Amino acid sequence: MIGWLRHHRHALVTTLRRLGTQPFTTLLTALAMGVAISLPSGLYLGLGNLARVASDLPAQPEISLFLNVGASAEQKQAIAARLKQPDIEQARYVPRDQALATLSASQDLADITAGLTENPLPDAWIVRPQASSREALVRLSDSLTKLPGVAETHLDSQWAERLQAALDIGRTVVWVLGGLFAIALIAISGNAIRAQVLARRDEILVSRLIGATDWHIRRPFLYLGALQGLLGGLAAGGVLAIAGTILQAPVEHLAGLYGSTFHLLPPNGTEIAAVLGLTTLFGWLGAWLSVTRALHQVEAAR
Repeated sequence: MIGWLRHHRHALVTTLRRLGTQPFTTLLTALAMGVAISLPSGLYLGLGNLARVASDLPAQPEISLFLNVGASAEQKQAIAARLKQPDIEQARYVPRDQALATLSASQDLADITAGLTENPLPDAWIVRPQASSREALVRLSDSLTKLPGVAETHLDSQWAERLQAALDIGRTVVWVLGGLFAIALIAISGNAIRAQVLARRDEILVSRLIGATDWHIRRPFLYLGALQGLLGGLAAGGVLAIAGTILQAPVEHLAGLYGSTFHLLPPNGTEIAAVLGLTTLFGWLGAWLSVTRALHQVEAAR
C-alpha cells in the first residue's frame, strides 16, 4: 500500500515538473480547453440570470373581463358574485373612467385621449385564477365569457408560456453544446497526451523490458490529462470572469433604463466545482483513451 501511494506521489510530482518545463504548451492547451468550455458555461449562466429576471415578473396568468356598455346593475352584481367563487384567487374591478384616466396619464397616449369626445372604454374586471394550467385557464375563460353582461374575455398567459418555452429551448441548447464541447475537451487532451507518449516511446519500451505494467505506464499520463483538464477549467473561469466584467456595466445601464436594479450574478461555489470536476474528468478520459491506443501502437511496432 505504501509503495502504491509512493508511486502515485512520484507520478504526480513528475507530471507537475513536466508541466512546469513546458509552460507555453501548457498555457495553449489550457486556453484551448478554457475557450471550449466557456461557451456552454456562459450560456448556462446567461439562462440562469434570464430565469431570475423572469421570476421577478408577474408570471401569474390573468383574465381580463370586458363588460358590455349596456350591462345592467343585476348583471354586474351577478358577475361580481361569480368572481367570489373558490376558483378565483383575486378579482379587481376597473371602472371605465379609471381606465381612461390611467391612459390619459400615460405620456405616450395623452395626446390621443385628449381628443376623445366620449369614453370608448368598457368597465372591466382583472381576474387572477387559482388554476395555472393552460387547459384550466381556457375552461375558466370560456365559462366567464358566457356570463350575461360580459362582452369579451382576454387570457393573458401566452407571454409567460412563450418565455418558459424559450428558456426550455435554451437549456436544451446548453446540454447539446455541453456534450459537443465535452467531446472537444477529450480530443484536445487526447492529442496532447498522444504527443507525450510518442515523445517518450523509448522510455516506455525500457519500462516494458523491466516488467512495468500498463497501469504503471499510464499513471503519469493520466495525471497529466487530469491536470490539463483542471487548468482548462480554471482558464474557462478566467474567460467568464473577464466577459462578466465587460458586460456588467452595459447590463446595469440597460436595466436602469427599465427602472430595474438587476445585475449579473457570478457562478456559485457548486457550479464552479462542477465545471472544474467535469473538465478534470474529461481531461483524464481523453488521456486514458489516447495513452491506451498509443501503447497498443508502441507494442505493435516493437
